[in-house]
Amino acid sequence: MRLKVMIPTIALIGLLAGTAVAQEGTLKKIKDTGTITIGHRESSVPFSYYDDKQQAVGYAMDLCNKIVDAVKKDLKLAKLDVKLQPVTSATRIPLIANGTVDLECGSTTNNLDRQKQVSFTITHFVTANRFVSKKSGKLAKLEDLKGKTVVSTSGTTNIKQITELNTEKNLGLTILPAKDHAEAFLMVETDRAVAFVMDDILLASLMASSKNPGAYAISADALSRPEPYGIMLRRDDAAFKKVVDAAMIAIYKSGQINAIYEKWFLKSIPPKGINLNIPISDQFRKVIANPTDSGDPAAYK
Repeated sequence: MRLKVMIPTIALIGLLAGTAVAQEGTLKKIKDTGTITIGHRESSVPFSYYDDKQQAVGYAMDLCNKIVDAVKKDLKLAKLDVKLQPVTSATRIPLIANGTVDLECGSTTNNLDRQKQVSFTITHFVTANRFVSKKSGKLAKLEDLKGKTVVSTSGTTNIKQITELNTEKNLGLTILPAKDHAEAFLMVETDRAVAFVMDDILLASLMASSKNPGAYAISADALSRPEPYGIMLRRDDAAFKKVVDAAMIAIYKSGQINAIYEKWFLKSIPPKGINLNIPISDQFRKVIANPTDSGDPAAYK
């Protein structure tokens, strides 16, 4: 009973700390400390992950590095140190909200519910929720999963969506939470779950990186509406968001986005040299032409 009382108290303390940072201003915090803290993922290929040298790399990391350059220029700093902070699906929002992390550079869906807790800069990818399974299981659509055990990553929109679909369609699923995407895919590899429910691009990355890519298939039918990815920052910090948004828009308008995208989606990437071979989607091309930070799926149709 005491634990139930403590959890909201801890959450409240975190939110109050984040509010204090936002009111003082992230730019002031960065200037005073000479440091900006980047939150990154450990296995969200190709957005943010560890390479074979245990260095945080990826598409979102490259975009964040451009943002860091813009912040450094805006603050007229000769030097700006970058502190890297690993985050998970469960910790990323609290660490942004409580002021620990300044930018979360990964594969986080921007939606209206999350915008009540954090803010997002310009969308950098558009995906949808699907599932990956072994071809031998012949699981092509949602109904094929009825009565089976599936996995999704804790703290994601995906696990929330499959839980809602399970109830709505009376599927009788057993839904297991995994700490990260790598663990979730391993559970399918080792037959602890028949399917992993996640954003299609992340599934494609994990599949391509696996020991036997040809053994897996991704469902054709999407389990969700379009999901935009965005780099997270704290709410109620207009000055910092203005600098971050301007940096992202400059990347798009200058055409730099094409080379950055090609590097991670159309060329061999570390550590295994796989090529995801995923061209820019029509949905994302629209974002590049008309940058938006909308968390409404309807904006990406």
